[in-house]
Amino acid sequence: MKDICTLSLACDDKPGLVARVAGYIAGRGGNIVDAQQFNDGLNQRFFMRVDFSLGEGDSPEDWRAGFAVPAAQDGMDWRLRAPGERKKVLLLVSKFDHCLADLLYRWRIGELAMDVVGIVSNHEAAHLTTAAIGDVPFHHLPITKGTKPEQEARIRALAEDLGADLVVLARYMQILSDEMAGWLSGRCINIHHSFLPGFKGAKPYHQAHDRGVKMIGATAHYVTADLDEGPIIAQEVVAISHADTPEDLVSKGRDIERRVLAHAVAAHLEDRVFLNGTRTVVFPG
Repeated sequence: MKDICTLSLACDDKPGLVARVAGYIAGRGGNIVDAQQFNDGLNQRFFMRVDFSLGEGDSPEDWRAGFAVPAAQDGMDWRLRAPGERKKVLLLVSKFDHCLADLLYRWRIGELAMDVVGIVSNHEAAHLTTAAIGDVPFHHLPITKGTKPEQEARIRALAEDLGADLVVLARYMQILSDEMAGWLSGRCINIHHSFLPGFKGAKPYHQAHDRGVKMIGATAHYVTADLDEGPIIAQEVVAISHADTPEDLVSKGRDIERRVLAHAVAAHLEDRVFLNGTRTVVFPG
């Protein structure tokens, strides 16, 4: 489907939106191959994602220029992803590198359509256990309590220089400042090692074991100034039993963390995620 464009849009709900979008595509000779929509009756918002082929002789640039007029009339927040267009992704990691290795593997086999422009870690590469870094540019940016503003400024500069569209916290074990979280709003995904009830602080799986929980999980969400309170993109749980040790929970937790993070990243890359206040609309892939 390399010749397919993807239109994603959100606006206040009103009659005729689907007809106007479909009519515009058909009017330019395009052909819709997949369409998904959601009308949120709680806040009267409309969300739509459309895969379509361009008409003969049409181009993404001309299509965007023409669609800007009806989109403005309906107050749409929209974007068109052209065929073959890929988001540039910057990965941040600390010492736990299972999520990093998984994302890099999925990228290399073509499962995640992205361009990994770099890896940033507050630890040297020698502290990571993965050999998957390969030729991906690696940036060691150490951090202390006193150097946090300077280190975050270096990450922002690096992201801008590399043209990163998305920043993924692949178990980056540093709390971002409000300024950094605000700068990354809507384009930074984090993986949180918990499903409800949440166990904060050190050794969350050991805390869960002490409480005798019967399931553990992981939550991928957009980063906001409120730690681990950002709009949720993907969640998953796995059942555990009284026979599981804390080490068993850690092992199962690693597996579910990498899986949930990969699902969330894929949904973002494919323009299937829409911010909806403190929530998200996520169309199935």
